[in-house]
Amino acid sequence: MTIVSRCAQQAVRAALRVAAVGRSCSLVALVLAALSSACWAQTFSHAMAWGAQPAYPPDFEAFRYVNPDAPRGGTLTLDGFGSFDKLNPFTLKGVVAAGVGPLMFDTLTEQSDDEPFSVYGLIAQSMSFAPDGLSITFRLDPRARFSNGDPILAADVRHSFEMLMSRQAHPRFKNLYGDVKSVSTPDERTVRFDFKRRNHELHMILGSLPVFSRKWGAGKPFDQIVQEPPIASGPYALDRADWGKTITYRRRDDYWARDLPVRRGMFNFDRITYTYFKDEVARLEGFKAGQFDWIAENSAKNWARGHVGPKYRSGEITKREFVHANSAGIQGFALNTRRAMFADPRVRLALAQAFDFEWMNRQVFYGQYLRSPSYFTNSEMQATGRPGPDELALLEPLRSKLPPEVFGEVPMPPDTVAPRTLRDNLRTALALLRQAGWNVADDGVLRNDKGEAFSFEVLSYSKALERIAVPWVRNLEKLGIRANLRVTDPVLFQKRLDDFDFDVTVISMPASQTPGNELLERFSSQAADEKGSDNAPGIKDPAVDALIQHLLASSSREELVATARALDRVLRHGWYLVPHFYSANHRVAYRNTLAHPETLPKYYTPQSWVLKSWWRKPEAQSPAAQTTVSR
Repeated sequence: MTIVSRCAQQAVRAALRVAAVGRSCSLVALVLAALSSACWAQTFSHAMAWGAQPAYPPDFEAFRYVNPDAPRGGTLTLDGFGSFDKLNPFTLKGVVAAGVGPLMFDTLTEQSDDEPFSVYGLIAQSMSFAPDGLSITFRLDPRARFSNGDPILAADVRHSFEMLMSRQAHPRFKNLYGDVKSVSTPDERTVRFDFKRRNHELHMILGSLPVFSRKWGAGKPFDQIVQEPPIASGPYALDRADWGKTITYRRRDDYWARDLPVRRGMFNFDRITYTYFKDEVARLEGFKAGQFDWIAENSAKNWARGHVGPKYRSGEITKREFVHANSAGIQGFALNTRRAMFADPRVRLALAQAFDFEWMNRQVFYGQYLRSPSYFTNSEMQATGRPGPDELALLEPLRSKLPPEVFGEVPMPPDTVAPRTLRDNLRTALALLRQAGWNVADDGVLRNDKGEAFSFEVLSYSKALERIAVPWVRNLEKLGIRANLRVTDPVLFQKRLDDFDFDVTVISMPASQTPGNELLERFSSQAADEKGSDNAPGIKDPAVDALIQHLLASSSREELVATARALDRVLRHGWYLVPHFYSANHRVAYRNTLAHPETLPKYYTPQSWVLKSWWRKPEAQSPAAQTTVSR
């Protein structure tokens, strides 16, 4: 008999005894609640899954998508873009070095890459989620150690949480963990988080809390910890940094978790180095010249025409597309509605009419892309057709806050699939602009009734954007709109993005398989005013806010999906983005000295996958590299 079943029996017997002596129902309920609480305190698990059971049992040896016997050793060299000036990935100011987060900071739990949303104990050996959904408790592994040899204690977890929730940290953490009411440490290896209200995924998200030592920064204010090497909880420590140019991490030979099931077969390189490049051309040529080992290619042109040559033909470089099941989310031109010219949704739709994806896919992208119609593209949460009964139940109470069109067909991006043409779309755009008070003047320029010209800047940090922006800008000129492409360095670009100091820019919003608190960061009215938030378009819509809150409180997968579809429907009617496209594959080129597991994850980014699961072939390692770190 399990502890849970014994507790249940005790609870029932106690309640029956109280009822037998004529006590009130409320007293019976109190007895049941007290015993239930006592029972719950004893039920800790190795894993949690949202809306399902974890796929891996307590005694599992390794994840299916890793090679538990992968050889360890050698160096992996990757590319960085632009520059970097800090080692603290949790603050707003500055540009963090590539790799710091995933390599140096472990989390309480590890998320499985072949389940929609399941987490397994890492720093936390076990976890217990309260039956009322209002708290979660983690028990830390007594073996867990920082890179300086100190044990990882509950006080360090609490310190990490409090620093991330402070004003000195990036504001996104307040959105992620904002529903936490308090954190307590019942003993030195137990941490409990209590919630303000039910939040369908907060207990899971807290498992992803990065943990760092109270000693990191030696007592400095958190936002002044900039170039001090982190006291690492993760598998790597800083080896050396040439600021803005290269950074190297070395695998810790004292990493306590290397043989845990959630780490077996992972982080197999002795050293990982990032070499930085200032532009896309230098990056591609650097890869082909052997300056780094592996590249995830985002440019369709580079993939089709750049990744060619003798080294590809000889097999020295492998070029391959890896399938994935990721929800694609959305990428597009974000229209900053904080600017008066983009305040009217008719104007935003008119700008979308000028984007000719079909022509661009044929002429520029070699037919490699599919159109992104939704904020949850390529997932069951993508809205289609007219709202069904489950969506209507959510939308009807918000009818006064919504345009009537939301209750009709969900809008699709304008297209030029025959018989429709770009000319048809531009005529539609001009009609929308006239309705919004913009007309083409005698000089051929689109102007409002004050005589102000419709002109704006498209901000980017990469010249690769020209292939997307230039055809759009050319079509906008036919409407009398003047748009200029501004390419700046990555550091200045990030600052302007954080300050919302732009007219239009390209943003990408990858979607979770189980969307949740990240929606606050992207779409809520509160985030629209928080510098550094992901709400680049400046969305402020009470209906959107209400749907996000309902989604966060959902208690079943069906409710989650219905709410996400309703939210998608409302966002798409707002035309906050000119939607772009997505690929159903990861495009990766790599040297034949590297190897990867045969079984692929389902839900993954290529950058995380190479760090965690790849290895250097033993014959490609130097004798010194093979002996630096033992398993």
